[in-house]
Amino acid sequence: MHLHILGICGTFMGSLALLARELGHTVSGSDAGVYPPMSTQLEEAGIALCEGYSPANLEPRPDLVVIGNALSRGNPEVEAVLDAGLPYVSGPQWLAEHVLPGRRVIAVAGTHGKTTTASLVAWLLESAGLAPGFLIGGVPRNFGVSARLGAADAPFVVEADEYDTAFFDKRSKFVHYRPEIAVLGNLEFDHADIFDDIAAIERQFHHLVRTVPGRGVLLVGDGEPALERVLSMGVWSPVVRFGEAPSSAWRLELERDDASRFRVIHQDAEANEDAVVDWALTGLYNARNAQAALAAAHACGVSLARGAAALARFESPRRRQEVRGEVANIQVIDDFAHHPTAIAATLQGLRAATARGRLLAVIEPRSNTMRLGTLRDRLAASVADADAAFWYRPQGLDWPLEPIIAESPIPARLEQDLESLVSALVAEARPYDRIVVMSNGGFGGIHEKLLAALEAAHG
Repeated sequence: MHLHILGICGTFMGSLALLARELGHTVSGSDAGVYPPMSTQLEEAGIALCEGYSPANLEPRPDLVVIGNALSRGNPEVEAVLDAGLPYVSGPQWLAEHVLPGRRVIAVAGTHGKTTTASLVAWLLESAGLAPGFLIGGVPRNFGVSARLGAADAPFVVEADEYDTAFFDKRSKFVHYRPEIAVLGNLEFDHADIFDDIAAIERQFHHLVRTVPGRGVLLVGDGEPALERVLSMGVWSPVVRFGEAPSSAWRLELERDDASRFRVIHQDAEANEDAVVDWALTGLYNARNAQAALAAAHACGVSLARGAAALARFESPRRRQEVRGEVANIQVIDDFAHHPTAIAATLQGLRAATARGRLLAVIEPRSNTMRLGTLRDRLAASVADADAAFWYRPQGLDWPLEPIIAESPIPARLEQDLESLVSALVAEARPYDRIVVMSNGGFGGIHEKLLAALEAAHG
């Protein structure tokens, strides 16, 4: 079958393309604004990419068109699909119908940490020899790809996004997955372009809860009021909590302030287990992600001790505290953080792990929620753990960033030109500084530009 995917370079749709290719289908796709790592993955898999949207991309006529949620009515290729009467489906529905049947599905949901937690679960299952399948909204470096089928009888790990499914299906993506194990890590307001308030997101999370069978399990982060409100709407599956609360079945105790070493204690009805994790990641939020992954893997038969040992070999997914290069002892780090909570957590983790030099934060507020300015009152405080902040105004941001600069608790500056931003960073950076670039987009290739400029200045 020939599948043509609209929005193929999105993290979800690109991963779907890899699964379809692995199933033996001919796969092509269209997108605009193509950038790595997804474009690189697709090209390496031999998947034909069309730059931009056009009716001509539908020749030769595909058997099925899979339409991503970034596409809307008025898009020329969407209109051509409808006018030609081509069969079409959403990505989550295609996944649910062609990949997930017969699999033990582990769905990882939450406002933050989904990609890292899903990558952790897949790695723990892989380390135990279970050969899991997965679809993750990033590229786990332990695997090198964002999706694979895995063994036919193995669990399948899916990053379960609350964003809507398609222009013709406004339910959250995760409603399609029907997991046996659901991880609910955290929940706060985001996606202001499609949700009016947090109550609307809570209702979608409860739709997910409704799909988990009684023989399944809900792994729920403690200390999350919004998740407790979700559970109060009704639960039909066992609930197992993880976090730092003494009453949680999976409890976390830090042994280093930067959370690079911590103890996980599993208090179940039969016996108490504990294990120490010593790994390369930092930050309390990442330790909680690991704790959730250990609990999910344990539900699949992976012992706590074995899982904890495997975490020492875990590599964070691309664009999650990823060191892109180092010049003259100046590190350039890439991170996907694009929400005030995520920005603050990323900087807090890096601050605790920075023994020498300064932490310079570079932020592009380009997500749909940021463009709407919904959470802008929290942005200034989110960078408090950095030594200096550099804000970049992306195209389409129609509210002023100047108040963020004025309210900043640390020295801050605003740049509206990428070259000027790179020049300012090179002028500011000193040996042993760490420059962390935070955006949910390609940011104009700033990482390569910055490393080249640092090399020219210090090489």
